[in-house]
Amino acid sequence: MLQVALRHRFPSASRAAGRDSSPRAANRDGFALDVAFEGLADGVTMLFGPSGCGKSTILAAVAGLLRPQHGRVALGGRVLLDTAAGTWLPPEQRRCGVVFQDARLFPHLSVATNLRYGLRRAPADATGPGFEEVVALLGLDDLLDRRPARLSGGEKQRVALGRALLSRPALLLMDEPLAALDGGRRAEVLPFLARLRDVARLPILYVTHALDEVDALADHLVLLQAGKVLAAGSVEALALRTDLPLAARRDAGAVLAASVVSHDLARGLTRLGFAGGHLLVPLRPEPPGSQARVRLRARDVAVATQQPQGLSTQNVLPAEVVGLGAAPTPHEAFVRLRIGPTEVLSRITRDSVERLALTPGMQVWAVLKAVTFDRG
Repeated sequence: MLQVALRHRFPSASRAAGRDSSPRAANRDGFALDVAFEGLADGVTMLFGPSGCGKSTILAAVAGLLRPQHGRVALGGRVLLDTAAGTWLPPEQRRCGVVFQDARLFPHLSVATNLRYGLRRAPADATGPGFEEVVALLGLDDLLDRRPARLSGGEKQRVALGRALLSRPALLLMDEPLAALDGGRRAEVLPFLARLRDVARLPILYVTHALDEVDALADHLVLLQAGKVLAAGSVEALALRTDLPLAARRDAGAVLAASVVSHDLARGLTRLGFAGGHLLVPLRPEPPGSQARVRLRARDVAVATQQPQGLSTQNVLPAEVVGLGAAPTPHEAFVRLRIGPTEVLSRITRDSVERLALTPGMQVWAVLKAVTFDRG
């Protein structure tokens, strides 16, 4: 398990004058970090929040690139930092593999040589995947003879991931590794990240402000705002909390664990199973039995008091109203619905709540207008 407790305040501009005139330092003017959380021993712990909330500062402190004023960082019983005890391991002794926004590959070396640089940095007694295994895992076989200048942004990040993994880290740190990529390249790299998570069996601390990366990769979510931890827990649990800033997003909604049940090639549809029933989505490439995580955006879930007929929407499921709550805008409301044992959110107008006379315990129909498929 990864244990992190940090307190650090950056000096104000007046006190820092003459010390560091970089834009990064200016952006930290007086910023205070005060966080404590635990990460998974195996899987992705994701730090999520808006720019400037302290995500990358935490990562830097864990990696040893920032020496905080107060704090303790331990990984599996091995203490990396403890200011009270005077313990501070330098970065090279922490066994952290770091992947940044920019791949930071050696431009004069081939992909193969960049990867082998990671192997040379691995401790002699460390175990982990070999060169050929990493190449296969990240789909790098056709790129080995190329130099970074001949790679796309997505390919560069895959090489950077491979190099970090081959260094046999005890902890993998990812600082918004997809932030510099366009939508197409992000979609290219995400499946490789998911595969790496499942195969490497490493603790991974991942920084992002992109909700699609949370849905696709996070096993444990830590929500940050203004240098503090707002909440921590599973993605499924935190997605349902309307008291958190997540609820203010237009893509807010429930996240469900599901599996691919079958495909109907003639109709171009895939059938997903979840704890509350089944969903039909546009045809997916994943084979039956594949695990999936799907997002039901609250604004795409309508409520009907009678079973609708003649709709283009095929996902209409019986549900029960279990709660009503305020939405970020005054003319809207969140309706919490239970479909079998599964809870989802609907975001509708207050006028609709009043017209339909919605109350807890009422039997209704949930009309799911869209399903976002985020993880295979």
